[in-house]
Formats: sequence, C-alpha cells, structure tokens
Amino acid sequence: MSRCSDRVIFATGIAFWRKIGLPSVITLRTAIDITAKILARVQYLANRLEREAKGKSHHRTVVKGLTKMRIVFMGTPRFAVPSLRAVVQAGHEVALVVTAPDKPAGRGFKLTPPPVKLAAQKLMLPVFQPEKLNVPESLRVIEKARPEALVVVAYGRILREQCLAIPPKGCINVHPSLLPKYRGPAPIQHALLNGDEVTGVTTIFMDAGMDTGDIILQRPVPIDPEDTAGSLSQKLAEVAAELLVETLALIEEKRAPRIPQDHSQATYAPILPPEIAHLNFTEPAVRLRNLIRALNPDPGAFAFFRGKRVKFWRAQVVAQQCNTAPGTIVVVDKNRLLIATGDGLLAPTELQTEGKKSLPVSEWLKGTQPNVGERFE
Repeated sequence: MSRCSDRVIFATGIAFWRKIGLPSVITLRTAIDITAKILARVQYLANRLEREAKGKSHHRTVVKGLTKMRIVFMGTPRFAVPSLRAVVQAGHEVALVVTAPDKPAGRGFKLTPPPVKLAAQKLMLPVFQPEKLNVPESLRVIEKARPEALVVVAYGRILREQCLAIPPKGCINVHPSLLPKYRGPAPIQHALLNGDEVTGVTTIFMDAGMDTGDIILQRPVPIDPEDTAGSLSQKLAEVAAELLVETLALIEEKRAPRIPQDHSQATYAPILPPEIAHLNFTEPAVRLRNLIRALNPDPGAFAFFRGKRVKFWRAQVVAQQCNTAPGTIVVVDKNRLLIATGDGLLAPTELQTEGKKSLPVSEWLKGTQPNVGERFE
C-alpha cells in the first residue's frame, strides 16, 4: 500500500474512532489495518448491491473510486493470503475465490480449510473449491463470475488453455523467484538449499507453460543468513502482495510491459523428495545447514540418535577440518554440540527429539547428555 493510501486510511480511521468515542491515541499500523478491514467490508457490500441491481449484466461495479477491475483470485496456502487482502484493499472487485478443497489434517484427521478459504470468508467473498479445475463444470463457474482478469498466487494446479482464455485482460501469476530462475513449485526451498543471497518475486502473463509467460514486474528480495523457508516465505508474501497491486494497476491503465523470458537461463525447482530430509553427514556442513533452512518448518530435516528421530531446526557451520567419521560428535560442552561432516563441522542450535518439544541446543544437551564419539545416523 502506498504512503498516500496509508495516510488516507489513517485519517479515515482516526475520524471514525473519534466519532464513536474511542481513544484517538492509536498506532498508525493499527489504524490502517482496522480501517482497511472496515473499508473492505463496505467494498464487498457495495459490490453485492451493484450485482443484485444489475442482475447478470457484464458491467463491472461502478462505485466511484473503489472498484477497478473484476477479478477471480486463485490461491491456496498462507503465502497467497496477503495478496488476496491487498487486491481487495486496492479496490478491485473479487468476484470469486478459487482454492483447493478442504483436506484432513492433524492427529484427528479433521477436515481443514486452506488458509485462502478462511481469509476469503472473513472478507465475505464467494469461494469455489473444485476437485478438478480444467473440466467443463468448473470452467463454467469461473466464466459465470465474468472476470476481467484472473490472478493466480500459489494455487497449486496447472491452468489449461480453456481456463487461460476466459478473462479478456489475461491471467496473472505471482511467482516467488526472479524468473526464469526457479520455475516450478518449490522456488523458496531451492533458493535456500543453493545458498542464494538474493531471490525475489515476479509477476507474469500466464501462458500454457509452467512459469514461462512474459514478465510484467520483478522485485529482488535479499535472503538473510538466518532465513528459513518459513521466514523467507513470509517476507516474499508481503512483497508479492505489493507487486501484484502494482501489476494490476498497470494492466488497468494498459501500460503493463511484456518482457519475454530468456528460456536459455531457466532453472527448475521441483518439490524436494521426502528422503532428502534425512541428513547425510558425508555432505559438507554448509550444504547440511542450507538443507535444514530449506526444510524449516516443513517437513524438517532429521537424523537418528540413540534410535530416536531428532529434527534439526537450526544450525551453524564451523569451518574446521576433522578426520572423524561423518555424523560423529566431536565436541560437547554446556552450550555447544559439534558434529563431523564431509567438510567442516555442523553446530545445531535448535533440536527436537521425537515426542518432545523443540529446544535450544543448550537445553537439549541437558536432557540428552550426549557423549563425544556417539554418532548421528
């Protein structure tokens, strides 16, 4: 959101609080967030009244100064939630939210809605959860929504040409990498696994390929040495929301660039296989640390110690050569555990033995009391 928009919402919020008699001393961020939610609700009600008045007309809502384009939003995980909220707050009419079906989760395997569904319900937006997307009955639902543009943010399914052809202003994908690098479903994990220092977000006009469409906008994002897949995903999600709003504005103004990707520079980022989570201590310590970062919070890198699975949530690298067999504990003291690897030493800083909670390494050492010479397998 721009500073100008922030000031407008803030002023509106302060006026509102004073009107109803609540304290006027309130933080800028709180005023913006709460007032934006109120305006989003007003936006939805205005859109619904307009749709009811016009029936099946293809005209977009004409609430002056609010709605810009009629959008179908497609997304599933938490990463997509800031983008959905940003599209609504920017004044676009989200005619339909398409997301994955509810899935069993947790120990009780209770049906759990995806984060985008929960966010859409809070915004009072209609939700569609097809088992199959590229089938006539699902496409008819999307067509009935009459989108001018279709926005895809981590939806998790491939859109076929029949779906891509529905919106007159195109289908826009928000991808968490600097395309053409890391096309595919796991760009965040691969950026961390490869030890990259910079990644970013790209918006593209979708075509029939996987992340191969023309680039609209890109924004680089530095990767902090302590970033995990979880923390980096959160940062990129916020940047993605901002970039998406800018992209939609350019499309609405017919100023959106179309920059073809250099396909010769493309790399692919497939989902990491489950077996990669089992740490192989013959690999260099740097590689192991990057893997730990890439698998935090899901599914978590692990090794076995005394027959029990131990998850490695965070670790550091000690650049010291050691002739001890990989996986062997070479140093144990009050606050430090050093493990031999194929190159250098791995110093875990947060560990979790199966059936127990995650602990700082100092607390884990107190409870486990490992000895020099014992091995992680």
